[in-house]
Amino acid sequence: MKDTSYNSSFITYDDDATWLITYADLMTILLVFFVLLYSLAFFEKEKYESRVEIMMRQLKQNHEPKGAVELYDLSGNLDNKISLEDITGLRSRETSLFKKINKMAQKSSSSKKITTRSRYGKIMIIVSGEALFSSGSASFNSDALPSFNQMIQIFDEYPEYTINIKGHTDNIPISTPAFASNWELSAIRATTVLKYLISKGISPKRLTATGYADILPLVPNTTDENRNRNRRVEFVLEKTETN
Repeated sequence: MKDTSYNSSFITYDDDATWLITYADLMTILLVFFVLLYSLAFFEKEKYESRVEIMMRQLKQNHEPKGAVELYDLSGNLDNKISLEDITGLRSRETSLFKKINKMAQKSSSSKKITTRSRYGKIMIIVSGEALFSSGSASFNSDALPSFNQMIQIFDEYPEYTINIKGHTDNIPISTPAFASNWELSAIRATTVLKYLISKGISPKRLTATGYADILPLVPNTTDENRNRNRRVEFVLEKTETN
């Protein structure tokens, strides 16, 4: 009978190509790694925060916490999402704060009257004077309070930032029983804003208020449009230095 068994001695390998096996394994591992990073790059912020809160409560109660896979539930609506930078803490608080303020300003009914700037570690919010106050008055417009309250909520989320409130007017002189000049008007408007922030729970230690009248215009007071731009309240946010 003919022997049909295979003799292993006839099987040979090309030693020069064996490195391909290791290389293929390495590429597979790298592919899996980047797929994982991509999967974690965006997920629902609300679900993430909710799961973390549950886990923290369970840890305090000495219960067995849920696994990491449950924390990173990727299913469902991804409208509210945060990036990998947010997860790892690479995105600075300043960037996060500026992003929230811009989003609030864009959605505000007074969006055309609110502008923002970020420079040298400071965030500036410029609110048109007429958005907060009536002409020649230091009393709030009721229509401005909803957007203003949203801004204050953001301030409350970042207690490490001081808030310098600056009142500005145009160059048209004012002389009323309440305000002898633009200096008084700008100063009282700034302090009115300061008092309102304190009433909403903002620590007075974070706040300063200053009136500048018409000495720091954004643009020359040569037209009605320019004077309207110069009548404003500025909020300058600056992070407190920690030792």
